[in-house]
Amino acid sequence: QFLFVVTFSTFLLCCVDYDMLFATRPLNHSHVPERAKVTLPDAVLPAPQCARRLRGSGWLLFLLVLAGAVWLCRLVTALRRLVGYWEIRSFYIRALGIPAEELCNHSWQSVQARLLALQRRQPLCVPRRELTELDIHHRILRFRNYTVAMVNKSLLPVRFRLPLLGPVVFLTRGLQFNLELLLFRGPAALFQNTWSLRPQVKRAGARRALARGLARAAVLLGVANLALCPCVLGWRLLLAFFSYAEGLKRAPGSLGARRWSLYARHYLRHFNELGHELQARLGRGHAPATRYMDSFSSPLLAVLARHVGFFAGSVLAVLIVLTVYDEDVLTVQHILTAITLLGLVVTVARSFIPDEHAVWCPEQLLQRVLAHVHYLPEHWQGRAGRAETRAEMAQLFQYKAVFILEELLSPLVTPLILIFAFPPRALDIVDFFRNFTVEVAGVGDICSFAQLDVRHHGNPQVSAGPGGALLCPCWAGRATSLSPQWLSEGHTEAPPERQAEHGKTELSLMRFALSNPRWRPPPPARRFLGHLQAQVTRDAATAPAPRHLLPEGPLPASLLSEDS
Repeated sequence: QFLFVVTFSTFLLCCVDYDMLFATRPLNHSHVPERAKVTLPDAVLPAPQCARRLRGSGWLLFLLVLAGAVWLCRLVTALRRLVGYWEIRSFYIRALGIPAEELCNHSWQSVQARLLALQRRQPLCVPRRELTELDIHHRILRFRNYTVAMVNKSLLPVRFRLPLLGPVVFLTRGLQFNLELLLFRGPAALFQNTWSLRPQVKRAGARRALARGLARAAVLLGVANLALCPCVLGWRLLLAFFSYAEGLKRAPGSLGARRWSLYARHYLRHFNELGHELQARLGRGHAPATRYMDSFSSPLLAVLARHVGFFAGSVLAVLIVLTVYDEDVLTVQHILTAITLLGLVVTVARSFIPDEHAVWCPEQLLQRVLAHVHYLPEHWQGRAGRAETRAEMAQLFQYKAVFILEELLSPLVTPLILIFAFPPRALDIVDFFRNFTVEVAGVGDICSFAQLDVRHHGNPQVSAGPGGALLCPCWAGRATSLSPQWLSEGHTEAPPERQAEHGKTELSLMRFALSNPRWRPPPPARRFLGHLQAQVTRDAATAPAPRHLLPEGPLPASLLSEDS
């Protein structure tokens, strides 16, 4: 795809005669008098002339050399990944006994069970005789758990308050790549390899020197991003045009569809939650989240949209009738452009007109979202109909157009964040890695939050409203939050600075226990789960009978919110 975009863009710049294509210069018909129309070959320059135009542009040659270097790097990376994928395939076939053609018939749990059995027969991890399901997730999600924990503790520079715009969340794939390069994979990263931190990170006396080094690396990386900004921005614009232009013409309303933002995928993610599990959970929450966001409408905007849609639709209808009556209308200059733009205006206007049969019930709609995503701010309870709540929800569940715009702005904004916003937080980030890292034999250094230890990281003060929807569907049927006993009151000794926010430790433990029923949790976690199960059993006895529940209601949605 990279090679095609670069080659095709170069062809459009150097090898097309636009004067001939746009008929601003008449075609010479002296040799072929019977031809009266410009054809595509007429608009393509001969190869020698195309080569001369290419050689005459120094900047274009420089960009092509740079693109060639980038393509070679990507080719090497792809080949390395291909070798890794081949090794994984061989491991599945030879060690786990799963042929390639049968892989689609196995769930992740069955693959995991075979891997644990193999460890008992032929130790793959020498320091330990047996591994647990949690150990496997720690090795797969080592860096991801750190990132989720830093988002939970608001350490990463992704939330800002801007003049006129107010609170803003900005996290793109480009910014995420740079942050991972700084913290995990780069030459100045805090990790010295894929499983262990640098020794000096664990020493309190070296914290300030490490923070200065991390801040310096962030500034240098930001300057490098700034230097490459024109090239990256040009590439993003080209890729966005080739990716979305045809879809926008075919379905103009596609930019008005919503998707979970990259920030939401970190904010809503449980510790030790694999990518396909997160995708399935957010996929189930997509429909109720769309209904909740669509329930808000502006009466003034709706009236304006109806009138704009009526005017644009009337003109569009006349143009369509004229083209049906006589197709020569299409030869009029810019008539196709007018038809396309008018269709786009009509589609956009319709998106602002609410459904006349819709019923305003934001609290119930937000509860259905909660049944799947599990994490929502506590101050949203009882305020689902507020514009502030919708604005905060829009940061998690954004328009596709906003996603595309953020990705296009990323080459401009990412350097500024690295240069100005990251260095002040470098010391806090170094302290986080030192204070919340534990070394596990056979696994390496992992984030301590990922151990799911409610005794050291539980949050007894948070209400269980956000978490009640996971294991206690009774909450989803009423708008009150559950008592603090639902989480870890009496089970935790953690000071406030060591507690995970929003009950993430407890919810992650509950989800992991559901997804891995054979896992044997440590005694504190086992006591917490037993206490919770007893409370759920008592409350379930007073719940309505299943025949009295609507299938699309929040209670059945909560019951079905987990695959297990």
